[in-house]
Amino acid sequence: MKLQPPWLASRLALLKSLVFNSVAITAATIAAVIALFALALSPLEGIELNWLDLRFRIRGPLAPGPQVAIAAIDEKSLAAEGRWPWSRSRIAALVDALSRDGAKVIGFDVMFSESEEDARLALIDELERAVEAQKTDNAPLKNLLRENRTAADQDRILASAIERSKTPVVLGYFFHMSERDVGFRLDPPEIEHRLESIAGSKYPLVFRDPQAPPLPAARAYAPQVNLPSITAAAASSGYFSVTSDSDGVVRWMPLIIQAGEDFFPPLSVLSVWHYLDKPQLAVRSGPYGIDGVQIGEHLVPTDEAGRLFLNYRGPARTFPTYSISDIIAGTLPPGTFKDKIVIVGATAIGIGDIRTTPFGPVFPGPEIHANAIDNMLAGDFIDKPRWSKAFDVFAIVGLGVLLGLVLPRVSAMFGLLFAGLLFAGYVFGAYWLFAQARIAMNVVYPVFAIGGTYTMLTLYRYLLEERERRRIKGAFQSYVAPDVIEIMLKDPAGVHLGGEERVLTALLSDMEGFTSYSEKHTPHQVIEVLSDYYAQRTDEVFAVQGTLVEYVGDEMFALYGAPFNCDDHARRACVSALAMRARRHALSEEWVKIGRPRMKARTGINSGNMLVGNVGSKYRVHYGAMGDSVNLASRLEQLNKIYKTEIIVSGTTADMIGNDFKLRELDMVRVKGREQALHIYELLGMADMTLTDEQKELLALYEAALVDYRAQRWDKATELFAQCLRIRPDDGPSILLTKRCADYRLKPPGDNWDGTFADRRGGHAK
Repeated sequence: MKLQPPWLASRLALLKSLVFNSVAITAATIAAVIALFALALSPLEGIELNWLDLRFRIRGPLAPGPQVAIAAIDEKSLAAEGRWPWSRSRIAALVDALSRDGAKVIGFDVMFSESEEDARLALIDELERAVEAQKTDNAPLKNLLRENRTAADQDRILASAIERSKTPVVLGYFFHMSERDVGFRLDPPEIEHRLESIAGSKYPLVFRDPQAPPLPAARAYAPQVNLPSITAAAASSGYFSVTSDSDGVVRWMPLIIQAGEDFFPPLSVLSVWHYLDKPQLAVRSGPYGIDGVQIGEHLVPTDEAGRLFLNYRGPARTFPTYSISDIIAGTLPPGTFKDKIVIVGATAIGIGDIRTTPFGPVFPGPEIHANAIDNMLAGDFIDKPRWSKAFDVFAIVGLGVLLGLVLPRVSAMFGLLFAGLLFAGYVFGAYWLFAQARIAMNVVYPVFAIGGTYTMLTLYRYLLEERERRRIKGAFQSYVAPDVIEIMLKDPAGVHLGGEERVLTALLSDMEGFTSYSEKHTPHQVIEVLSDYYAQRTDEVFAVQGTLVEYVGDEMFALYGAPFNCDDHARRACVSALAMRARRHALSEEWVKIGRPRMKARTGINSGNMLVGNVGSKYRVHYGAMGDSVNLASRLEQLNKIYKTEIIVSGTTADMIGNDFKLRELDMVRVKGREQALHIYELLGMADMTLTDEQKELLALYEAALVDYRAQRWDKATELFAQCLRIRPDDGPSILLTKRCADYRLKPPGDNWDGTFADRRGGHAK
């Protein structure tokens, strides 16, 4: 049965751990986001409000209806009429002009407070006493008295203009929401007196369940009202108080404010009420709070506290705005205000009635009321349904769970793409609901669930993979070079950690004569020599990204092609062997100078199928390779003793390295334990190595001698081997085959002999 590769088992274990623990991480993240949603923390709520404003700006302006216009106290009017406040006779002229032009309703977003009248009347009394006390004809004093009496008449002039107007006039006032807003404590009779002055403009009907709790409308401390004479002349009085969110942006219009025991409507509601010819006006409530304001057949929905979420038409001056100086002067075309609700108010920045809205920080107060009126008449309200909170929780859970199911099962890049698409999809969906269905859904918390779940799972995956990286690094840092470990960590899919049969190259190298050296020297000296030798050999293995499997005494076992997968493992092994030989020769020269022996080494290299993986028990695990191909490398290392060579490679390895190296075919042998004969080669050097004429001649003579040797032409082969020995007297292969020729001459191997030599000695099995 084929073993499951440990790299695959490792990745599956990593995936299993990630999937299993991602459930807990996802659940914890979702729970945390729901807790934040319930707490409604100001920073997150502020972000949600900004997202809401962004939806307004992306949607862009909407064309308002034709029913609303603004009579503006603007810079042009101030230049013509002087500094505000103006003479009330000028306001009376404005009322007359709008009434003559056919305006349907006139709403004042300005006040005519009683404090101004009291001050002027007190001044008149004081002047009268001064004139009487002097008993003389003081012309300047009399002129000042006459001017102030005329000014006091201005209130009556305005009251008369409002009273005779064919167009109903709705006065504006505002509520002090707390004692601190007033700056001092009002006596209860004073508060009651003020409430009585506007009692005719309260909501006449409030439909509510007697068993239900009190309506959660905003409760005011006291109203700041207009002069009694002007209030009495007007058709109605509605407050122009607006509220802003924590960031100072006006998004809501309170349609209901409670003062005392009564509920009062704003300027906008009363303007629409008169525009619709005063149908039934009522507050409707339900078990969860206020449902809305009923104006005839029009139900204006509100939140539980009675606030209308304003569907702003656009930035400032979206509504038609006319300078009051032009209206009074009569320079506008007749019928400009016919059948319109005209809101009178300040748009000049210097007066101070400037607000911040989703469309910008400079927005005139009168235009906020114009937006509210247009919303009520058009009926295109932006709804924040009561079920939206339940939907928000569902979105938080659903998006978090979906991300928690997908992320552990996909790659990091695909996970990022999926999370990004989920984020973009939800944001686009929320915008579509806002722009097309006029439903304002929460964006921040569901998106926060996406971001939080993605971040936590990605962080967990990183920590898990980092742990796996440390495990791999710890397991192989003694076997392979640091750069190989980095390659393994960067591309785990290309790394095979074992447990499978693959074609690899094994290199076994043994120090010659080290046993006798160790017998003659102290353990400290032996270890010192081995340490130097090991270090240099290991460097050359790591230099070509080979794997150091083990050291046994003075023998080294190296593997090429695992765990780092490469197709040129045979070439890397040969490069490594040649480099070790060169380093060994240089090291030997140094050793001789310090009294150490001149060491030689034997190296065997073979390529073939091997079973590679982690071998051992629960007490110790060892990474290595085993099989007949490894054993053959050991046999080749031992054959160096016979042929007096340093590096022998198998025919399989020779075929794999091609023409990259210079080789000398030594023989055909049948090693112990194998029936099949194999060609063996001496590894001489790289293909580009420079050979002397003697070396070239030696290789040519040996090749020719080998042909005669296999053809059983013993005398001719012997002569050629003799020529080789004249060139190099210590050439081990020539010496060995010369002796064999002599032996076979006495005892021929037979007609069926194919030139194979049977080596019956064993090697170190791996």
